[in-house]
Amino acid sequence: MEKKETSLKKEAYLISRRPEENHLSWKLSKENLLALKRYSEHLRLRAYSPNTIRTYTNEFYQLLRLLKEHPVYDLNPEQLRRYMLYAIETEGIKENTAHSRINALKYYFEKVLGRDKFFIEIPRPKKPLTLPKVLGEEELGRLFRSLSNSKHKAILFTTYSAGLRVSEVVNLRIQDIDSDRMQILIKEAKGKKDRYVSLSPILLDILRAYIKTYRPKPIFYLFESEQTKTAYPVRTIQRIFQLAKEKAGIKKETGIHSLRHSFATHLLEKGTDIKYIKDLLGHFNIKTTERYLHVSKKELINIPSPLDDLWRKGKIEW
Repeated sequence: MEKKETSLKKEAYLISRRPEENHLSWKLSKENLLALKRYSEHLRLRAYSPNTIRTYTNEFYQLLRLLKEHPVYDLNPEQLRRYMLYAIETEGIKENTAHSRINALKYYFEKVLGRDKFFIEIPRPKKPLTLPKVLGEEELGRLFRSLSNSKHKAILFTTYSAGLRVSEVVNLRIQDIDSDRMQILIKEAKGKKDRYVSLSPILLDILRAYIKTYRPKPIFYLFESEQTKTAYPVRTIQRIFQLAKEKAGIKKETGIHSLRHSFATHLLEKGTDIKYIKDLLGHFNIKTTERYLHVSKKELINIPSPLDDLWRKGKIEW
């Protein structure tokens, strides 16, 4: 009986111990370090993107750092369920992070270790429905007018004109701009999927002027780092957007991804079929694109408030 009680106490310690603030000071056991190494290698062999590998290994590490000498492969579904409850209630991780952590742990136990349906009894928290943040046409006009650098203008015009992710913008090559067919090739985008988007005649003129006049002239990538001649850093483009937004006096808390959201919403408001918008954005599932139905105001703004009717009929006074 005493041995069983000690075992339960040890399990509670392993699953619910509060981590130190500085996780870098924690050392993994030899077994768990090997597990982390094998986990990372498995993801790389499956050719996951660097962002996915970084996210998954970090989420997996959050569990390993609590286990100390206890080998991760010895955990059972009930222990993992308790760990996720601890992560949500004590660590305070949000719904999206909880989903990422479950995905990361599920990958280890079911893909790396080959344990079938290991997470079937662990429920996932419901994600909040967050609507895309969109800039209006007047705000976009101010944003673009605030830019004086031709390269910066070309970057933001390209992002909005084609509804691109910032990672897609930085990886654009000069050869991806097809002026004969008026298309832009987005190569190996999210999910390693190629797609074509339309090339706006206005954007083509802007890009031609940028390439003709900007020095140093880009050689391989459409937007190159002047120091390294490699793809332009994502953080730099994010900073360009924030500075332009501040200069334009736009107070909305939005990042550069709002240009992609604005592209989709404005197309929808102009009557473009949502199925075409899905393909332009490179979404795998139409439900992802349908979020823009909640943002589009084309029909909603024409619905009068019942308060207006009461006022017009003289039922209320101010």
